[in-house]
Amino acid sequence: MDNYDCLKLESQLCFPLYVCSKEIVRRYKPFLDELDLTYTQYITMMVLWDKKELNVKELGKRLYLDSGTLTPLLKKLEAKGYVTRERSAEDERNLIVRITDEGEKLKEKAAAIPEKIGACVCIGKDKAKMLYDTLYEILNSIDKQW
Repeated sequence: MDNYDCLKLESQLCFPLYVCSKEIVRRYKPFLDELDLTYTQYITMMVLWDKKELNVKELGKRLYLDSGTLTPLLKKLEAKGYVTRERSAEDERNLIVRITDEGEKLKEKAAAIPEKIGACVCIGKDKAKMLYDTLYEILNSIDKQW
């Protein structure tokens, strides 16, 4: 082993994470096309299906997205009638995002997607749970460092 083995692609944890992420998101595309959503719009809707309303800062924190990414995304979701955006009455610096009735209806159409994706990623429930836990352990350790 020389001093540059650390620079080999197969030595990098980031590479298989990157490729897996990219390929799984690619598998989502045909299912999300049926809903006229991008992957990023889909994960945004997932948070809103759960929480119903959040300020943009909290939404960005949950999704690991900055406001420069969220603002145009939310404008598109609002144009589709899935969310509303309005300034908080208590503090106008806070922009509140709320799911609409149309956004809630979309949830019914999206409910089958996780199972369809699960069929594309054949690793079994135990390994999937272990991977999920490991990835969140990595995310949490990164969060603590910054």
